[in-house]
Amino acid sequence: MLKIQAQSKIPTDYGLFTVYAFSENEEDWSPHLVLVMENTDFNKTVNVRFHSECITGEVFHSKKCECGQQLDAAMKYMSENGGLIIYLRQEGRNIGIINKLRAYALQERGMDTVEANLKLGLPADARNFDVAVEMLNLLNVRKINLLTNNPDKIKSIENSEIILNSRIPLEIESNEVNESYLVKKKNYFGHLLEKI
Repeated sequence: MLKIQAQSKIPTDYGLFTVYAFSENEEDWSPHLVLVMENTDFNKTVNVRFHSECITGEVFHSKKCECGQQLDAAMKYMSENGGLIIYLRQEGRNIGIINKLRAYALQERGMDTVEANLKLGLPADARNFDVAVEMLNLLNVRKINLLTNNPDKIKSIENSEIILNSRIPLEIESNEVNESYLVKKKNYFGHLLEKI
Protein backbone atom coordinates (compact mmCIF):
# COMPACT_ATOMS: atom_id res chain seq x y z
CA MET A 1 0.00 0.00 0.00
CA LEU A 2 1.29 3.41 -0.96
CA LYS A 3 1.40 6.06 1.72
CA ILE A 4 2.86 9.52 2.22
CA GLN A 5 6.36 9.05 3.64
CA ALA A 6 7.37 12.72 3.79
CA GLN A 7 6.24 16.17 2.72
CA SER A 8 7.71 19.64 2.55
CA LYS A 9 7.12 23.03 0.95
CA ILE A 10 9.44 23.71 -2.00
CA PRO A 11 9.76 27.25 -3.40
CA THR A 12 10.33 27.13 -7.18
CA ASP A 13 10.61 29.52 -10.11
CA TYR A 14 6.90 28.84 -10.63
CA GLY A 15 5.75 29.39 -7.06
CA LEU A 16 5.39 27.48 -3.82
CA PHE A 17 4.60 23.78 -4.09
CA THR A 18 4.11 21.23 -1.34
CA VAL A 19 5.91 18.06 -2.39
CA TYR A 20 4.71 14.69 -1.08
CA ALA A 21 6.76 11.48 -1.37
CA PHE A 22 4.62 8.37 -1.90
CA SER A 23 5.94 4.83 -1.54
CA GLU A 24 5.27 1.52 0.17
CA ASN A 25 8.62 1.65 1.98
CA GLU A 26 9.96 4.68 3.85
CA GLU A 27 13.48 3.77 2.74
CA ASP A 28 12.58 3.90 -0.97
CA TRP A 29 15.14 6.18 -2.62
CA SER A 30 12.98 6.77 -5.71
CA PRO A 31 9.44 7.40 -4.48
CA HIS A 32 6.70 8.80 -6.66
CA LEU A 33 6.15 12.49 -5.95
CA VAL A 34 3.20 14.85 -5.97
CA LEU A 35 3.74 18.59 -6.34
CA VAL A 36 0.73 20.56 -5.13
CA MET A 37 0.56 24.27 -5.91
CA GLU A 38 -0.31 26.41 -2.90
CA ASN A 39 -3.99 27.25 -2.42
CA THR A 40 -5.16 24.26 -4.48
CA ASP A 41 -8.61 23.19 -3.25
CA PHE A 42 -9.11 19.41 -3.47
CA ASN A 43 -12.85 19.88 -2.91
CA LYS A 44 -13.14 21.53 -6.33
CA THR A 45 -12.14 20.33 -9.78
CA VAL A 46 -8.34 19.94 -9.62
CA ASN A 47 -5.96 20.47 -12.53
CA VAL A 48 -3.74 17.38 -12.72
CA ARG A 49 -0.72 16.34 -14.74
CA PHE A 50 0.67 12.77 -14.76
CA HIS A 51 4.35 13.20 -15.62
CA SER A 52 6.84 10.37 -16.04
CA GLU A 53 10.42 10.99 -15.00
CA CYS A 54 12.83 11.87 -17.82
CA ILE A 55 16.32 12.69 -16.60
CA THR A 56 17.63 13.30 -20.12
CA GLY A 57 14.92 15.82 -20.95
CA GLU A 58 14.39 17.46 -17.57
CA VAL A 59 17.96 17.64 -16.24
CA PHE A 60 20.12 17.61 -19.37
CA HIS A 61 17.64 19.39 -21.69
CA SER A 62 17.79 16.71 -24.37
CA LYS A 63 16.18 17.67 -27.67
CA LYS A 64 15.18 14.05 -28.37
CA CYS A 65 11.90 14.51 -26.46
CA GLU A 66 9.68 17.28 -25.11
CA CYS A 67 9.48 15.98 -21.53
CA GLY A 68 11.43 18.76 -19.84
CA GLN A 69 9.41 21.42 -21.63
CA GLN A 70 6.17 19.65 -20.71
CA LEU A 71 7.15 19.59 -17.03
CA ASP A 72 8.01 23.30 -17.13
CA ALA A 73 4.74 24.09 -18.90
CA ALA A 74 2.77 22.04 -16.37
CA MET A 75 4.42 23.79 -13.43
CA LYS A 76 3.69 27.17 -15.00
CA TYR A 77 0.06 26.15 -15.63
CA MET A 78 -0.38 25.02 -12.02
CA SER A 79 1.20 28.24 -10.74
CA GLU A 80 -1.37 30.26 -12.69
CA ASN A 81 -4.42 28.04 -12.22
CA GLY A 82 -3.77 25.82 -9.19
CA GLY A 83 -3.43 22.07 -9.32
CA LEU A 84 -0.93 19.28 -8.90
CA ILE A 85 1.66 17.26 -10.78
CA ILE A 86 2.09 13.55 -10.13
CA TYR A 87 5.74 12.82 -10.88
CA LEU A 88 6.02 9.12 -11.63
CA ARG A 89 9.39 7.39 -11.36
CA GLN A 90 8.91 5.63 -14.70
CA GLU A 91 12.03 6.70 -16.57
CA GLY A 92 12.07 5.93 -20.29
CA ARG A 93 8.44 4.77 -20.39
CA ASN A 94 9.37 2.63 -17.38
CA ILE A 95 12.37 0.78 -18.85
CA GLY A 96 14.94 2.70 -16.78
CA ILE A 97 17.80 4.99 -17.75
CA ILE A 98 20.23 2.20 -18.74
CA ASN A 99 17.80 0.63 -21.19
CA LYS A 100 16.76 4.09 -22.37
CA LEU A 101 20.35 4.91 -23.31
CA ARG A 102 20.65 1.51 -25.03
CA ALA A 103 17.50 2.35 -26.99
CA TYR A 104 18.96 5.76 -27.88
CA ALA A 105 22.07 4.01 -29.24
CA LEU A 106 19.85 1.89 -31.48
CA GLN A 107 18.03 5.01 -32.61
CA GLU A 108 21.38 6.47 -33.67
CA ARG A 109 21.63 3.49 -36.05
CA GLY A 110 18.28 4.31 -37.66
CA MET A 111 15.60 2.70 -35.50
CA ASP A 112 12.67 4.68 -34.15
CA THR A 113 11.70 4.81 -30.47
CA VAL A 114 9.35 1.82 -30.68
CA GLU A 115 11.62 -0.35 -32.84
CA ALA A 116 14.53 0.24 -30.45
CA ASN A 117 12.56 -0.84 -27.38
CA LEU A 118 11.26 -3.95 -29.12
CA LYS A 119 14.76 -4.83 -30.38
CA LEU A 120 15.89 -4.80 -26.73
CA GLY A 121 13.07 -7.21 -25.85
CA LEU A 122 11.19 -4.48 -24.00
CA PRO A 123 7.63 -3.18 -24.36
CA ALA A 124 7.06 -0.05 -26.45
CA ASP A 125 5.56 1.52 -23.31
CA ALA A 126 5.75 -0.22 -19.92
CA ARG A 127 4.18 2.56 -17.87
CA ASN A 128 1.22 2.02 -15.56
CA PHE A 129 -0.93 4.97 -14.50
CA ASP A 130 -2.99 3.06 -11.92
CA VAL A 131 -0.47 4.19 -9.30
CA ALA A 132 -1.27 7.82 -10.16
CA VAL A 133 -4.96 7.12 -9.65
CA GLU A 134 -4.13 5.53 -6.30
CA MET A 135 -2.25 8.67 -5.28
CA LEU A 136 -5.19 10.88 -6.24
CA ASN A 137 -7.46 8.68 -4.14
CA LEU A 138 -5.11 8.96 -1.17
CA LEU A 139 -5.27 12.74 -1.50
CA ASN A 140 -9.09 12.59 -1.76
CA VAL A 141 -9.14 14.24 -5.18
CA ARG A 142 -12.49 13.39 -6.75
CA LYS A 143 -12.81 15.50 -9.93
CA ILE A 144 -10.06 16.62 -12.28
CA ASN A 145 -9.02 18.38 -15.45
CA LEU A 146 -6.19 16.30 -16.92
CA LEU A 147 -3.28 17.98 -18.71
CA THR A 148 -2.30 15.37 -21.27
CA ASN A 149 -2.04 14.30 -24.89
CA ASN A 150 -1.89 10.61 -23.95
CA PRO A 151 -5.07 8.52 -24.34
CA ASP A 152 -3.77 5.89 -21.88
CA LYS A 153 -3.73 8.49 -19.12
CA ILE A 154 -7.28 9.47 -19.99
CA LYS A 155 -8.38 5.80 -19.88
CA SER A 156 -6.80 5.34 -16.45
CA ILE A 157 -9.09 8.05 -15.09
CA GLU A 158 -12.15 6.87 -17.01
CA ASN A 159 -11.63 3.40 -15.50
CA SER A 160 -11.53 4.82 -11.98
CA GLU A 161 -14.04 6.47 -9.66
CA ILE A 162 -12.44 9.86 -10.27
CA ILE A 163 -14.48 12.15 -12.51
CA LEU A 164 -12.72 13.50 -15.61
CA ASN A 165 -14.14 16.96 -16.16
CA SER A 166 -11.99 17.85 -19.18
CA ARG A 167 -8.71 17.24 -21.00
CA ILE A 168 -6.29 20.13 -21.32
CA PRO A 169 -3.78 19.70 -24.18
CA LEU A 170 -0.10 20.06 -23.29
CA GLU A 171 1.52 20.19 -26.70
CA ILE A 172 5.06 21.45 -27.27
CA GLU A 173 6.43 22.65 -30.61
CA SER A 174 8.70 20.10 -32.27
CA ASN A 175 12.36 20.76 -33.02
CA GLU A 176 14.74 19.50 -35.71
CA VAL A 177 15.63 16.44 -33.60
CA ASN A 178 12.34 15.23 -32.10
CA GLU A 179 9.81 15.68 -34.90
CA SER A 180 9.95 12.02 -35.99
CA TYR A 181 9.63 10.98 -32.33
CA LEU A 182 6.46 13.06 -31.98
CA VAL A 183 5.08 11.65 -35.23
CA LYS A 184 5.60 8.15 -33.78
CA LYS A 185 3.81 9.16 -30.58
CA LYS A 186 0.86 10.34 -32.66
CA ASN A 187 0.70 7.51 -35.18
CA TYR A 188 1.71 4.52 -33.00
CA PHE A 189 0.56 5.47 -29.51
CA GLY A 190 -2.39 7.62 -30.60
CA HIS A 191 -1.29 10.75 -28.75
CA LEU A 192 -3.59 13.69 -29.37
CA LEU A 193 -1.17 15.98 -31.16
CA GLU A 194 -2.59 18.68 -33.43
CA LYS A 195 0.68 20.39 -34.39
CA ILE A 196 2.22 17.22 -35.89
